[in-house]
Amino acid sequence: MKKLLSIFFLCSFLLAAHTLEAQRFIGFAAAGANFSQIEGDDVHGFYKVRANAGLGVKLHLDRQQKWSMTMELLFSQKGSYKHYKTAGQFDTTKYASELFEDVDRSVPFDPLTKCNISLDYIQIPVMFHYEDMRTGFTFGLGFAWGRLVRARDVYNGFLRTTSLRSNPKVYNTSDWSAMVNVDIRLYKNLSLGIRWEHSLVPVREMTVGFVMDQNNIEYEQRKFYNHLISLRLVYYFNEKFVPNTKTNVRGERIGTPWVREIPDYD
Repeated sequence: MKKLLSIFFLCSFLLAAHTLEAQRFIGFAAAGANFSQIEGDDVHGFYKVRANAGLGVKLHLDRQQKWSMTMELLFSQKGSYKHYKTAGQFDTTKYASELFEDVDRSVPFDPLTKCNISLDYIQIPVMFHYEDMRTGFTFGLGFAWGRLVRARDVYNGFLRTTSLRSNPKVYNTSDWSAMVNVDIRLYKNLSLGIRWEHSLVPVREMTVGFVMDQNNIEYEQRKFYNHLISLRLVYYFNEKFVPNTKTNVRGERIGTPWVREIPDYD
């Protein structure tokens, strides 16, 4: 954890050292929820709802402050979930015995839980953004690196031994992701953020055997990818806004009620 913080603040310092005349740092805090699934686990739907929260810095890249770059330090919880109301809706006998070699037999079998995977990450996203000054919408594109700090895996009713210290490791400790982000300004410094995220490389690879009959087992190679949508409230600390006085020929306001105050750098 200390190493991650050091990397984050070192990168922030390096960015500050290379700022141009019209650039300045804006601090922000974000908090919200991840709606996630894991592609490859036979469970479809963004049913896993967990936390997404952290701090970040924004760096304006032009004098008009339309273009910016952000870096964040987040606690982001991902995974997948599928729960049935009645037992017997999934059949463990169709899988080969190898799938259950890492089962924790000290925990009772849960006949209602098809899947409940929890993956907690410390994550550093880096994104580039463009803001439409007329609408207050900001569009972003970037990537993120995440370090897995906790893993728990219930699949087909059995708890798996997915400790980060297990050998071999079940889940990869690093998660590289692509991100697309839209921020909608709600009022001055407060925005609603909508973010799509998908792993670029598998977070887990496994071989699953399916029992076709007594003498025939077919094996399938599976790759797991984190896939999620985040909804967050984002508050920018040191941005100043003034009433928007731009009007058209009919005297109607053009754009949002409030616009960012751009400092005079001359």
